[in-house]
Amino acid sequence: MAEARQRGDLCALHPRPQLIRPDWASLDGEWDFAIDATAAWHRPEHVEWARPIRVPFSPETSRSGIGDAGYYQAVWYRRRLPLIAAGADERVILHFCAVDWEASVWVDGVYVGGHQGGYTPFSLDITELVAHPDQHELVVRAADDPHDLARPRGKQDWQREPHSIWYPRTTGIWQTVWFEVVPATRIGSLRWTPNLERWEIEVLARVDGPLRPGLQLGVRLAVQDAGGAGERVLALDRYALTSREVQRRISLSDPGIDDSRNEILWSPATPTLLDAQVVLYDAEGTVLDQVASYTALRSVAVQGEHFLLNGRPYTLRLVLDQGYWPETGLTAPDDDALRRDVELARAMGFNGVRKHQKIESARYLWWADRLGLLVWEEMPSAYRFTRESVERLTREWLEVMARDQSHPCIVAWVPFNESWGVPNLPANPAERHYVQALYHLTRTLDPSRPVVGNDGWESVATDIIGVHDYDTEPARIVSRYQAPEVRPHLYRRERFGGRQLVLDGHPHGDHPIVLTEFGGITYSADTGGTWGYSRSHSPAELAAQLAELFAAVRRIELLAGYCYTQFADTWQEANGLLYADRTPKIPMAELAALNGIGPRRSES
Repeated sequence: MAEARQRGDLCALHPRPQLIRPDWASLDGEWDFAIDATAAWHRPEHVEWARPIRVPFSPETSRSGIGDAGYYQAVWYRRRLPLIAAGADERVILHFCAVDWEASVWVDGVYVGGHQGGYTPFSLDITELVAHPDQHELVVRAADDPHDLARPRGKQDWQREPHSIWYPRTTGIWQTVWFEVVPATRIGSLRWTPNLERWEIEVLARVDGPLRPGLQLGVRLAVQDAGGAGERVLALDRYALTSREVQRRISLSDPGIDDSRNEILWSPATPTLLDAQVVLYDAEGTVLDQVASYTALRSVAVQGEHFLLNGRPYTLRLVLDQGYWPETGLTAPDDDALRRDVELARAMGFNGVRKHQKIESARYLWWADRLGLLVWEEMPSAYRFTRESVERLTREWLEVMARDQSHPCIVAWVPFNESWGVPNLPANPAERHYVQALYHLTRTLDPSRPVVGNDGWESVATDIIGVHDYDTEPARIVSRYQAPEVRPHLYRRERFGGRQLVLDGHPHGDHPIVLTEFGGITYSADTGGTWGYSRSHSPAELAAQLAELFAAVRRIELLAGYCYTQFADTWQEANGLLYADRTPKIPMAELAALNGIGPRRSES
């Protein structure tokens, strides 16, 4: 795999940052492309190739070179694979980070496999098909019915033009395609789970390929010293494998002194990562596979009315982030754009984002892990309640958790938003059981994080009560959350979006309450084609309205945190703190001051 070995420096841009081998190559770039408007073609030889497309940008975007936002049922992609030199005991694995919605893959006309789900990765073993040292043809078909409301689609509009709070569709390949050459017996997956109370990191590793007797897994964890002068090894262990999976608790060397302990803990103020090297050995001690990864030591929990980070009450200062860019849609223009979004959220004084109706690139999570930004991860919604929609969303949600569970930045899971996909929760027991089942399934698979069962209203199972309140009067907002017997008042009498906050028979006692959507103030030069929940007519007016609103919300002692709508303008919804190109609408220092962050003030 000469090409990939020459590009080992690209590990810094690895599309799977928590399981890295140096030998990989991106297949992004120019591909042949065709739109199959009625899904009439079913095999590569049927396709009438029309024009090139730039992968990984979807054909709806201008950056792709296509810019066709109309209706079509399927799209096709074709490109030549580079020469791949794999050894006798190696496998060639083809990876797709995200293809919306149903992917089918061929190599040299031979069907390899497929995947359903627009937001999660999948991989295919193509070793036998590329065994001959020759050029090989890769073809991908992506079927995506633009009118199907029973599949997870998030904010992708089913109408021809974006309307209300929905935006252009995303069809086909929209994240990186890449391949790697791996050992036949290899480390297939890693899952890291910190336990701050025991000062441990749990690792769950899975071995793929032929099992051999006497396999061992070596794990080394280290932390960079302050200033990057060197590193300190925290753990160095080796474990015997008796099956495909090994699960072990790794005890870290405890520095004993509080200051030194705190330096190791991950938080937005001190995003300390633990570098991991994981090695697979055979019975003779020969290295079969080796990967680089990382983890962090931190805890998140809820206790009474509080959200806890590392065992202490922590006020959430979030901003709702939909993750769209003007020329590239759901796909970031490049890796620098992902880093910049993390940096901008922090610079505005927020300590986290609520990623709304999108599963973001793993590269974004890497930057959030590295730079220090909390992330609420929310499943893109389907909009119909059917057996098929339940099966589709549940399957993809499990894939989301499997991909992202090890990222320290993720501090809450959100399977549902505003009863989307479950529109009759108060009257339909089946819909309530669905929300409850997914809440409990999520808690079962990951007991280490809180789960927000249905963010916004109509709560039936949750660890945090999320409230969407777009009242335009700051004084009225304050009085609502400081009224006598405030919880019964909120639960029984208030109607947010016309909905009850907590459904009858499902009390949540003293659960933390987070104002997970508020504000939404629009300021835009285009007053006719844009909207928000209220409007400013100048930057000065916007600054004044924001200052009054944030000051009111920050005074409410009942709240464990808040989330402002929104990070950046998104198509017709121009209520961002930033324009769509990420230019701030008012000075960054004023935006940071909204959150109580000044030039000499550190984060809470």
